[in-house]
Amino acid sequence: QVQLVESGGGLVQPGGSLRLSCAASGFSFSSYIMRWYRQAPGKEREWVATIASGGTTYYAKSVKGRFTISRDNAKNTVYVQMNSLKPEDTAVYYCNAHNILDYWGQGTQVTVSS
Repeated sequence: QVQLVESGGGLVQPGGSLRLSCAASGFSFSSYIMRWYRQAPGKEREWVATIASGGTTYYAKSVKGRFTISRDNAKNTVYVQMNSLKPEDTAVYYCNAHNILDYWGQGTQVTVSS
């Protein structure tokens, strides 16, 4: 059974940091491209960052220089370190695994507010 379980969300002040984790099971994690997406209230889901199976990373312009995606294939886990958070980063963050098929997690809420 495929599972992606996100964790690490919460409430943080502007300028603060959070690290999200996504624990995967039920598929060959190391061979999948892993991505983070987010969806703010009233907006469409948007892509945030990607890490390829070989470790190459890509970022949306809005988060480049502030977010860092990484993966630990031994732990079947992908992370996103989010620094210098802004109120506009407030969203539900979703983990995605992509190969021939796409798998999604249930999401974790990140709220950036003073």
